[in-house]
Amino acid sequence: MQLTEPCSPKLLRSVADRGAADLAGATAEDVIVWAAQEFGDRVIATQSMVNTALSTLIAAVAPVIPVVFLDTGYHFEETLDTLERVRAKSGLTIISISSTLSIEEQSERFGPDLWSRNPDLCCSIRKERPLEEILANHDAWLTGLRRETTEARRDTRTIAYDADMNVVKVSPLLDWSDSDLAAFTSEHEVEVNPLTSQGFPSIGCRPCTRPVESGEDSRAGRWSGFDKTECGIHR
Repeated sequence: MQLTEPCSPKLLRSVADRGAADLAGATAEDVIVWAAQEFGDRVIATQSMVNTALSTLIAAVAPVIPVVFLDTGYHFEETLDTLERVRAKSGLTIISISSTLSIEEQSERFGPDLWSRNPDLCCSIRKERPLEEILANHDAWLTGLRRETTEARRDTRTIAYDADMNVVKVSPLLDWSDSDLAAFTSEHEVEVNPLTSQGFPSIGCRPCTRPVESGEDSRAGRWSGFDKTECGIHR
């Protein structure tokens, strides 16, 4: 039965548990199709425009799912160029969302370069709150999370109820290894941010992302100098 109206947390948790059981061991494509069939127009996806395998899969098996890009106002030009390539190539509905505060307004309220003093607050304003606002009108959220990228995602489930966001969080690529991702990217000519070949395995906002040195963790270039490894949207 397709969910067409806002659902209670109890129902969403039940749907997530049932989906997790029914789709244990399923392919990424099957998980995406399930989300589209289960939630209809109440599911959206987010895409960071680093490696766009998730968008490529959505375009192939469930192109009705809109893809959301969080435009912080601080992205690298290469990231924005990747966004436009995906928009032109995929045929997907891609929605750019941003904070209600412009960077100038944020600077007036909190001082310039908030990211350099309080990156948690900056991420909250420019990423978390805009995402929370759009998810408030949806019941499911497709993400490109992969367990291999960070130890913090070791216990993440492919389909789970996210109580913080009050949605069913679906991560079709969760069990993909780096080699799985590389093989799919090559075979399907996936759009990839060119910075990934220039020492940036993980790419966020320009002021808070640096190249990774040999031997460093793949996320060492994010928020360098701070005890911070996640922007906050994945809690």
